[in-house]
Amino acid sequence: MSTIEIRHPHSLPPEQARQAVEDFAVKLGQRFGLDYRWEGDALHFKRSGVEGHITLQPGELLVRAKLGLFFAAMKGSIEQEMRRVLAERLG
Repeated sequence: MSTIEIRHPHSLPPEQARQAVEDFAVKLGQRFGLDYRWEGDALHFKRSGVEGHITLQPGELLVRAKLGLFFAAMKGSIEQEMRRVLAERLG
């Protein structure tokens, strides 16, 4: 199993940051077929072979994803897409 961990800074107010994370999840959901749900300040996502969460913190968010065998081979492109969408949504 392979892991992706991304720390991404932001300067958004909490509600805008939450909406940006939701937009991020929707975009990834469309691209990779992920389902997601909120638990407090953490958005959990999963699909067969991928699971993880995005935790909102003041000034930063943390993305952690575990990739199964099939997706581990695509770790680089998945992480690159995550970073691109984060930069697009959160600056």
